[in-house]
Amino acid sequence: MSQAFLENISTTLKEIEAEGLYKRERLITSPQGGHIAVGGRDVINLCANNYLGLADHPALIEAAKNAMDPKGFGMASVRFICGTQDIHRELEQRLARFLAKDDAILFAACFDANGGLFEPLLGPEDAIISDALNHASIIDGIRLCKAKRYRYQNSDMTDLEAKLREAREAGARHIMIATDGVFSMDGYLAKLPEITALAKQYEAVVMVDDCHATGFMGPKGEGTPAHFGVDVDILTGTLGKALGGGIGGYIAGPQPVIDLLRQRARPYLFSNSLPPSIVMSGLEAIRLVEEGDELRRNLFDNARYWRAGLETLGFTLLPGEHPIIPVMLGEAKLAQAMAADLFEEGVYVSGFFFPVVPRGKARIRTQMNAALTRADLDRALDAFAKAGKTTGVLS
Repeated sequence: MSQAFLENISTTLKEIEAEGLYKRERLITSPQGGHIAVGGRDVINLCANNYLGLADHPALIEAAKNAMDPKGFGMASVRFICGTQDIHRELEQRLARFLAKDDAILFAACFDANGGLFEPLLGPEDAIISDALNHASIIDGIRLCKAKRYRYQNSDMTDLEAKLREAREAGARHIMIATDGVFSMDGYLAKLPEITALAKQYEAVVMVDDCHATGFMGPKGEGTPAHFGVDVDILTGTLGKALGGGIGGYIAGPQPVIDLLRQRARPYLFSNSLPPSIVMSGLEAIRLVEEGDELRRNLFDNARYWRAGLETLGFTLLPGEHPIIPVMLGEAKLAQAMAADLFEEGVYVSGFFFPVVPRGKARIRTQMNAALTRADLDRALDAFAKAGKTTGVLS
Protein backbone atom coordinates (compact mmCIF):
# COMPACT_ATOMS: atom_id res chain seq x y z
CA MET A 1 0.00 0.00 0.00
CA SER A 2 1.18 3.51 -0.81
CA GLN A 3 2.96 5.21 2.09
CA ALA A 4 1.51 8.55 1.00
CA PHE A 5 -1.98 7.07 1.24
CA LEU A 6 -1.36 5.85 4.80
CA GLU A 7 0.23 9.15 5.82
CA ASN A 8 -2.82 11.05 4.57
CA ILE A 9 -5.09 8.82 6.67
CA SER A 10 -2.83 9.29 9.70
CA THR A 11 -3.00 13.06 9.27
CA THR A 12 -6.80 12.91 9.18
CA LEU A 13 -6.85 10.84 12.37
CA LYS A 14 -4.59 13.36 14.12
CA GLU A 15 -6.90 16.18 13.07
CA ILE A 16 -9.90 14.31 14.46
CA GLU A 17 -8.03 13.79 17.73
CA ALA A 18 -6.97 17.45 17.95
CA GLU A 19 -10.55 18.64 17.54
CA GLY A 20 -11.73 16.40 20.36
CA LEU A 21 -13.82 14.37 17.93
CA TYR A 22 -12.06 11.01 18.29
CA LYS A 23 -14.42 8.23 19.35
CA ARG A 24 -13.13 5.52 21.68
CA GLU A 25 -14.77 2.29 22.71
CA ARG A 26 -14.73 0.80 26.20
CA LEU A 27 -14.82 -2.97 26.56
CA ILE A 28 -17.91 -4.27 28.36
CA THR A 29 -17.35 -7.61 30.07
CA SER A 30 -20.94 -8.28 31.14
CA PRO A 31 -24.31 -8.57 29.44
CA GLN A 32 -25.94 -5.33 28.35
CA GLY A 33 -28.14 -3.94 31.11
CA GLY A 34 -28.93 -1.13 33.51
CA HIS A 35 -25.62 -2.00 35.19
CA ILE A 36 -22.62 -3.20 33.18
CA ALA A 37 -19.07 -4.25 33.97
CA VAL A 38 -16.35 -2.12 32.33
CA GLY A 39 -12.69 -2.40 33.26
CA GLY A 40 -13.54 -4.51 36.30
CA ARG A 41 -16.01 -1.94 37.62
CA ASP A 42 -19.78 -1.99 37.96
CA VAL A 43 -21.22 1.17 36.41
CA ILE A 44 -24.73 2.48 35.81
CA ASN A 45 -25.48 2.47 32.10
CA LEU A 46 -27.30 5.56 30.82
CA CYS A 47 -26.49 5.42 27.12
CA ALA A 48 -27.89 2.19 25.65
CA ASN A 49 -30.98 1.83 23.48
CA ASN A 50 -32.14 -0.89 25.87
CA TYR A 51 -35.33 1.01 26.74
CA LEU A 52 -37.30 -1.86 28.26
CA GLY A 53 -34.31 -3.62 29.81
CA LEU A 54 -34.80 -6.74 27.67
CA ALA A 55 -31.23 -7.13 26.39
CA ASP A 56 -30.36 -9.58 29.18
CA HIS A 57 -33.88 -10.91 29.80
CA PRO A 58 -33.78 -14.64 30.65
CA ALA A 59 -36.70 -15.43 28.34
CA LEU A 60 -34.89 -13.98 25.31
CA ILE A 61 -31.67 -15.78 26.16
CA GLU A 62 -33.57 -19.05 26.58
CA ALA A 63 -35.42 -18.56 23.28
CA ALA A 64 -32.11 -17.98 21.48
CA LYS A 65 -30.56 -21.10 23.01
CA ASN A 66 -33.59 -23.24 22.26
CA ALA A 67 -33.52 -22.21 18.61
CA MET A 68 -30.08 -23.61 17.88
CA ASP A 69 -30.67 -27.36 18.28
CA PRO A 70 -33.69 -27.62 15.95
CA LYS A 71 -32.81 -24.73 13.59
CA GLY A 72 -29.01 -24.52 13.60
CA PHE A 73 -26.53 -21.68 14.08
CA GLY A 74 -26.70 -19.71 10.84
CA MET A 75 -28.34 -19.81 7.43
CA ALA A 76 -25.22 -19.41 5.26
CA SER A 77 -27.36 -18.00 2.48
CA VAL A 78 -29.57 -15.17 1.37
CA ARG A 79 -33.31 -15.56 1.66
CA PHE A 80 -34.35 -16.39 -1.90
CA ILE A 81 -31.63 -19.00 -2.49
CA CYS A 82 -31.90 -21.26 0.55
CA GLY A 83 -32.01 -18.96 3.56
CA THR A 84 -35.68 -18.83 4.56
CA GLN A 85 -36.90 -20.98 7.41
CA ASP A 86 -40.48 -21.17 8.61
CA ILE A 87 -39.57 -19.02 11.61
CA HIS A 88 -38.43 -16.14 9.36
CA ARG A 89 -41.91 -15.89 7.88
CA GLU A 90 -43.42 -16.38 11.32
CA LEU A 91 -41.50 -13.36 12.66
CA GLU A 92 -42.38 -11.24 9.63
CA GLN A 93 -46.06 -12.03 9.97
CA ARG A 94 -45.90 -11.50 13.73
CA LEU A 95 -44.34 -8.06 13.27
CA ALA A 96 -46.99 -7.17 10.69
CA ARG A 97 -49.81 -8.08 13.08
CA PHE A 98 -48.17 -6.18 15.93
CA LEU A 99 -47.81 -3.07 13.77
CA ALA A 100 -51.22 -3.47 12.05
CA LYS A 101 -49.72 -3.82 8.57
CA ASP A 102 -50.33 -6.30 5.76
CA ASP A 103 -46.87 -7.84 5.87
CA ALA A 104 -43.25 -7.27 6.88
CA ILE A 105 -39.82 -8.10 5.49
CA LEU A 106 -36.69 -8.75 7.56
CA PHE A 107 -33.25 -7.24 7.02
CA ALA A 108 -29.91 -7.63 8.79
CA ALA A 109 -30.40 -4.20 10.38
CA CYS A 110 -32.68 -1.18 10.01
CA PHE A 111 -29.77 0.60 8.31
CA ASP A 112 -30.15 -2.01 5.56
CA ALA A 113 -33.93 -1.70 5.61
CA ASN A 114 -33.74 2.05 5.03
CA GLY A 115 -30.94 1.55 2.53
CA GLY A 116 -33.09 -0.84 0.50
CA LEU A 117 -36.47 0.87 0.76
CA PHE A 118 -36.46 3.78 -1.68
CA GLU A 119 -34.76 2.56 -4.86
CA PRO A 120 -37.24 -0.25 -5.69
CA LEU A 121 -40.31 1.89 -5.05
CA LEU A 122 -39.47 5.25 -6.64
CA GLY A 123 -37.94 6.36 -9.93
CA PRO A 124 -36.78 9.57 -11.64
CA GLU A 125 -40.37 10.71 -12.16
CA ASP A 126 -41.06 10.58 -8.41
CA ALA A 127 -40.06 12.72 -5.40
CA ILE A 128 -38.89 12.11 -1.84
CA ILE A 129 -39.30 14.82 0.80
CA SER A 130 -37.07 14.15 3.80
CA ASP A 131 -36.82 15.77 7.23
CA ALA A 132 -33.51 17.57 7.71
CA LEU A 133 -32.73 15.60 10.90
CA ASN A 134 -33.46 12.15 9.51
CA HIS A 135 -31.15 9.27 10.42
CA ALA A 136 -28.09 8.66 8.25
CA SER A 137 -29.59 5.40 6.97
CA ILE A 138 -32.55 7.27 5.46
CA ILE A 139 -30.19 9.80 3.90
CA ASP A 140 -28.04 7.04 2.41
CA GLY A 141 -31.09 5.13 1.16
CA ILE A 142 -32.42 8.23 -0.58
CA ARG A 143 -29.02 8.80 -2.22
CA LEU A 144 -29.32 5.38 -3.88
CA CYS A 145 -32.69 6.30 -5.37
CA LYS A 146 -33.18 8.26 -8.59
CA ALA A 147 -36.23 10.16 -7.34
CA LYS A 148 -35.97 13.93 -7.07
CA ARG A 149 -34.95 14.93 -3.54
CA TYR A 150 -36.37 17.65 -1.34
CA ARG A 151 -35.50 18.43 2.27
CA TYR A 152 -37.65 20.29 4.80
CA GLN A 153 -36.48 21.85 8.04
CA ASN A 154 -36.94 19.64 11.07
CA SER A 155 -40.64 19.33 11.92
CA ASP A 156 -41.41 22.56 10.06
CA MET A 157 -44.84 21.89 8.60
CA THR A 158 -44.89 25.14 6.63
CA ASP A 159 -41.67 24.12 4.92
CA LEU A 160 -42.96 20.58 4.36
CA GLU A 161 -46.09 21.90 2.66
CA ALA A 162 -43.99 24.20 0.50
CA LYS A 163 -41.89 21.22 -0.64
CA LEU A 164 -45.02 19.14 -1.27
CA ARG A 165 -46.45 21.93 -3.40
CA GLU A 166 -43.15 22.32 -5.25
CA ALA A 167 -42.97 18.60 -6.00
CA ARG A 168 -46.57 18.53 -7.24
CA GLU A 169 -46.05 21.57 -9.42
CA ALA A 170 -42.92 19.93 -10.86
CA GLY A 171 -45.11 17.04 -12.01
CA ALA A 172 -43.99 14.32 -9.59
CA ARG A 173 -45.80 11.06 -10.27
CA HIS A 174 -45.55 9.80 -6.68
CA ILE A 175 -44.34 11.66 -3.57
CA MET A 176 -43.00 10.02 -0.43
CA ILE A 177 -42.50 11.89 2.85
CA ALA A 178 -39.70 10.29 4.87
CA THR A 179 -39.25 10.98 8.58
CA ASP A 180 -37.92 9.51 11.78
CA GLY A 181 -40.68 8.81 14.26
CA VAL A 182 -38.29 9.96 16.99
CA PHE A 183 -35.24 12.09 16.16
CA SER A 184 -32.70 10.16 18.14
CA MET A 185 -30.17 12.89 18.90
CA ASP A 186 -32.81 15.19 20.41
CA GLY A 187 -35.61 12.92 21.59
CA TYR A 188 -38.14 14.96 19.59
CA LEU A 189 -41.22 13.24 18.19
CA ALA A 190 -42.17 13.79 14.56
CA LYS A 191 -45.42 15.71 14.07
CA LEU A 192 -47.21 12.74 12.59
CA PRO A 193 -50.76 14.13 12.84
CA GLU A 194 -49.78 17.15 10.77
CA ILE A 195 -47.59 15.11 8.42
CA THR A 196 -50.31 12.58 7.67
CA ALA A 197 -52.86 15.35 7.13
CA LEU A 198 -50.58 17.06 4.60
CA ALA A 199 -49.86 13.72 2.95
CA LYS A 200 -53.57 13.14 2.44
CA GLN A 201 -54.01 16.64 1.03
CA TYR A 202 -51.15 16.20 -1.46
CA GLU A 203 -51.67 12.46 -2.12
CA ALA A 204 -48.27 11.52 -0.70
CA VAL A 205 -47.02 8.31 0.90
CA VAL A 206 -45.65 8.53 4.46
CA MET A 207 -42.63 6.48 5.54
CA VAL A 208 -41.59 6.48 9.22
CA ASP A 209 -38.41 5.05 10.76
CA ASP A 210 -39.64 4.05 14.23
CA CYS A 211 -36.45 2.53 15.65
CA HIS A 212 -36.52 4.68 18.81
CA ALA A 213 -40.22 4.06 19.48
CA THR A 214 -41.19 0.48 18.70
CA GLY A 215 -41.88 -1.43 21.90
CA PHE A 216 -42.58 1.48 24.22
CA MET A 217 -44.26 4.44 22.50
CA GLY A 218 -48.01 4.16 22.13
CA PRO A 219 -50.54 2.27 24.29
CA LYS A 220 -49.06 -1.17 23.56
CA GLY A 221 -45.65 -0.16 22.29
CA GLU A 222 -46.67 -0.07 18.64
CA GLY A 223 -44.73 3.14 18.05
CA THR A 224 -45.21 6.81 17.24
CA PRO A 225 -48.22 6.36 14.92
CA ALA A 226 -50.06 4.57 17.73
CA HIS A 227 -48.88 7.23 20.18
CA PHE A 228 -50.58 9.89 18.05
CA GLY A 229 -53.49 7.73 16.93
CA VAL A 230 -52.69 8.03 13.23
CA ASP A 231 -51.86 5.61 10.43
CA VAL A 232 -48.79 5.78 8.21
CA ASP A 233 -48.10 3.82 5.05
CA ILE A 234 -44.66 2.29 5.64
CA LEU A 235 -42.86 1.61 8.91
CA THR A 236 -39.21 0.65 9.29
CA GLY A 237 -37.74 -0.47 12.57
CA THR A 238 -35.32 -2.66 14.44
CA LEU A 239 -34.98 -5.62 16.77
CA GLY A 240 -31.80 -3.99 18.02
CA LYS A 241 -33.18 -1.52 20.53
CA ALA A 242 -36.26 -2.01 22.74
CA LEU A 243 -37.02 -5.43 21.22
CA GLY A 244 -34.13 -7.15 22.97
CA GLY A 245 -31.15 -5.31 21.56
CA GLY A 246 -30.04 -7.95 19.07
CA ILE A 247 -29.48 -7.38 15.39
CA GLY A 248 -32.18 -7.22 12.74
CA GLY A 249 -34.39 -4.69 11.01
CA TYR A 250 -37.67 -4.73 9.14
CA ILE A 251 -40.04 -2.88 6.84
CA ALA A 252 -43.79 -3.24 7.40
CA GLY A 253 -46.44 -1.97 5.03
CA PRO A 254 -48.96 -2.74 2.28
CA GLN A 255 -48.66 -6.18 0.65
CA PRO A 256 -47.63 -4.93 -2.83
CA VAL A 257 -44.86 -2.81 -1.28
CA ILE A 258 -43.46 -5.73 0.69
CA ASP A 259 -43.75 -8.07 -2.31
CA LEU A 260 -41.79 -5.70 -4.54
CA LEU A 261 -39.12 -5.16 -1.88
CA ARG A 262 -38.72 -8.93 -1.63
CA GLN A 263 -37.97 -8.94 -5.36
CA ARG A 264 -35.72 -5.88 -5.62
CA ALA A 265 -34.39 -4.56 -2.29
CA ARG A 266 -30.66 -5.08 -2.68
CA PRO A 267 -29.71 -5.44 1.02
CA TYR A 268 -32.37 -8.16 1.29
CA LEU A 269 -31.29 -9.97 -1.87
CA PHE A 270 -27.56 -9.90 -1.16
CA SER A 271 -27.27 -10.30 2.64
CA ASN A 272 -27.41 -13.45 4.74
CA SER A 273 -30.65 -14.28 6.49
CA LEU A 274 -30.95 -13.54 10.19
CA PRO A 275 -29.67 -16.39 12.39
CA PRO A 276 -32.38 -18.62 13.90
CA SER A 277 -31.45 -17.60 17.44
CA ILE A 278 -32.14 -13.94 16.64
CA VAL A 279 -35.43 -14.78 14.95
CA MET A 280 -36.71 -16.84 17.87
CA SER A 281 -35.67 -14.25 20.44
CA GLY A 282 -37.40 -11.62 18.28
CA LEU A 283 -40.65 -13.56 18.50
CA GLU A 284 -40.26 -13.79 22.26
CA ALA A 285 -39.48 -10.07 22.51
CA ILE A 286 -42.76 -9.18 20.80
CA ARG A 287 -44.61 -11.33 23.33
CA LEU A 288 -42.88 -9.55 26.22
CA VAL A 289 -43.63 -6.15 24.67
CA GLU A 290 -47.30 -6.94 24.26
CA GLU A 291 -47.42 -7.85 27.96
CA GLY A 292 -45.11 -4.99 28.92
CA ASP A 293 -47.42 -2.33 30.35
CA GLU A 294 -45.48 -2.31 33.63
CA LEU A 295 -42.15 -2.03 31.83
CA ARG A 296 -43.41 0.94 29.84
CA ARG A 297 -44.78 2.55 32.99
CA ASN A 298 -41.41 2.11 34.74
CA LEU A 299 -39.58 3.53 31.73
CA PHE A 300 -41.59 6.73 31.58
CA ASP A 301 -41.62 7.14 35.37
CA ASN A 302 -37.83 6.94 35.25
CA ALA A 303 -37.70 9.43 32.38
CA ARG A 304 -39.81 11.99 34.24
CA TYR A 305 -37.81 11.58 37.46
CA TRP A 306 -34.48 11.81 35.65
CA ARG A 307 -35.45 14.88 33.64
CA ALA A 308 -36.71 16.67 36.75
CA GLY A 309 -33.52 15.80 38.64
CA LEU A 310 -31.23 17.15 35.92
CA GLU A 311 -33.27 20.33 35.61
CA THR A 312 -33.10 20.87 39.37
CA LEU A 313 -29.31 20.55 39.23
CA GLY A 314 -29.23 23.27 36.57
CA PHE A 315 -28.29 21.39 33.40
CA THR A 316 -29.50 22.60 30.02
CA LEU A 317 -31.84 20.01 28.52
CA LEU A 318 -33.82 19.76 25.32
CA PRO A 319 -37.58 19.67 26.00
CA GLY A 320 -39.48 16.46 25.39
CA GLU A 321 -41.43 13.47 26.61
CA HIS A 322 -39.23 10.69 25.22
CA PRO A 323 -36.78 8.58 27.31
CA ILE A 324 -33.95 10.19 25.30
CA ILE A 325 -32.89 13.16 27.45
CA PRO A 326 -29.90 15.07 26.02
CA VAL A 327 -27.73 17.20 28.32
CA MET A 328 -26.50 20.06 26.13
CA LEU A 329 -22.84 21.04 26.54
CA GLY A 330 -21.84 22.74 23.28
CA GLU A 331 -18.25 21.71 22.69
CA ALA A 332 -16.96 18.24 21.87
CA LYS A 333 -14.01 18.38 24.27
CA LEU A 334 -16.31 19.35 27.13
CA ALA A 335 -18.66 16.47 26.33
CA GLN A 336 -15.70 14.08 26.28
CA ALA A 337 -14.33 15.44 29.56
CA MET A 338 -17.64 15.22 31.34
CA ALA A 339 -18.26 11.67 30.10
CA ALA A 340 -14.83 10.69 31.45
CA ASP A 341 -15.55 12.30 34.84
CA LEU A 342 -18.90 10.55 35.03
CA PHE A 343 -17.26 7.22 34.34
CA GLU A 344 -14.94 7.82 37.27
CA GLU A 345 -18.08 8.41 39.35
CA GLY A 346 -19.54 5.08 38.24
CA VAL A 347 -21.86 6.28 35.44
CA TYR A 348 -21.41 5.15 31.85
CA VAL A 349 -22.35 7.76 29.22
CA SER A 350 -20.93 8.90 25.90
CA GLY A 351 -20.26 12.34 24.51
CA PHE A 352 -22.04 13.06 21.22
CA PHE A 353 -20.39 15.51 18.86
CA PHE A 354 -19.71 16.25 15.19
CA PRO A 355 -20.39 14.54 12.82
CA VAL A 356 -23.10 12.79 14.85
CA VAL A 357 -24.57 16.19 15.81
CA PRO A 358 -23.82 19.66 14.37
CA ARG A 359 -20.71 21.52 15.49
CA GLY A 360 -21.33 23.55 18.63
CA LYS A 361 -24.16 21.26 19.75
CA ALA A 362 -22.20 18.55 21.53
CA ARG A 363 -24.05 16.78 24.29
CA ILE A 364 -24.33 13.77 26.52
CA ARG A 365 -27.39 11.85 25.40
CA THR A 366 -28.83 10.07 28.41
CA GLN A 367 -31.36 7.32 27.85
CA MET A 368 -33.69 5.80 30.38
CA ASN A 369 -34.20 2.10 30.96
CA ALA A 370 -37.14 0.36 32.64
CA ALA A 371 -34.72 -1.77 34.67
CA LEU A 372 -33.11 1.20 36.45
CA THR A 373 -34.15 1.73 40.06
CA ARG A 374 -34.78 5.00 41.85
CA ALA A 375 -31.57 4.36 43.81
CA ASP A 376 -29.68 4.03 40.50
CA LEU A 377 -31.04 7.36 39.30
CA ASP A 378 -30.25 9.14 42.57
CA ARG A 379 -26.69 7.82 42.46
CA ALA A 380 -26.38 8.95 38.83
CA LEU A 381 -27.74 12.41 39.67
CA ASP A 382 -25.10 12.76 42.40
CA ALA A 383 -22.47 11.82 39.82
CA PHE A 384 -23.80 14.41 37.35
CA ALA A 385 -23.72 17.06 40.08
CA LYS A 386 -20.06 16.30 40.85
CA ALA A 387 -18.96 16.05 37.22
CA GLY A 388 -20.89 19.19 36.33
CA LYS A 389 -18.97 21.17 38.93
CA THR A 390 -15.62 19.60 38.09
CA THR A 391 -15.95 20.49 34.41
CA GLY A 392 -17.39 23.94 35.07
CA VAL A 393 -20.76 23.16 33.52
CA LEU A 394 -22.41 23.87 36.89
CA SER A 395 -21.36 26.71 39.14
